[in-house]
Amino acid sequence: MKIRCYQLTIKTDKPFDAHAVSLRGYVGRQYPHLALLHNHSSDNSLIYTFPRVLYQIIDGSPVIIGIDEGIDAVRQIAPALTQLSLKGAIYTVKEILDFEQEVDFGVIKSETFYNFLTPWLALNEKNYEKYQKLGEWIKRKELLEKILIGNIISMSKSLGYTVPEPIKANIGKLKEVPTSLKGTPMLGFLGTFSVNFEIPDYWGIGKSVSRGFGTIKSWRVKS
Repeated sequence: MKIRCYQLTIKTDKPFDAHAVSLRGYVGRQYPHLALLHNHSSDNSLIYTFPRVLYQIIDGSPVIIGIDEGIDAVRQIAPALTQLSLKGAIYTVKEILDFEQEVDFGVIKSETFYNFLTPWLALNEKNYEKYQKLGEWIKRKELLEKILIGNIISMSKSLGYTVPEPIKANIGKLKEVPTSLKGTPMLGFLGTFSVNFEIPDYWGIGKSVSRGFGTIKSWRVKS
């Protein structure tokens, strides 16, 4: 399946010392009428679907990615992005780099390897309790692989892609990392995994991907 994407990379006068959560909040407050930018409806309720606009911080630069119908919303705001004010710091925009492309998404015959660049929020309250009770890593790994597959299936449904065959996931090296979401402590994971599924670089998997969590990037195994 081919999916249209539009990526906006914002070069500022100094390295961006803020989380993608802050970037999303800032943009959302500036453009409350553009629901796809903050994923909330007019009554402020959350839109439960894979977000069409993703926010990332990559190599010290803010990046905004529009997916399908989210592309127009990102294009609309690009000309007005001359300054960003977050957490008391002001960043002057020096340059905006943008490009649009069609990316591949879906099941593939071979496996692709990915890194989590930001913490993957895999566990909800119920799964967290189950994860803790399992104790040994091999059982925890099996649970996380099932959750990972579930995340990919959920993302596929939201994007209108019907998964034609079983998804096979294998978690490689993974470590627990403490993080927080909206002030609530959370358990995240950083590490590697492989799966017979193609996911575009800098997309996210799991909870709160529009806020920059669960960001992935593919990599190749050295032969």
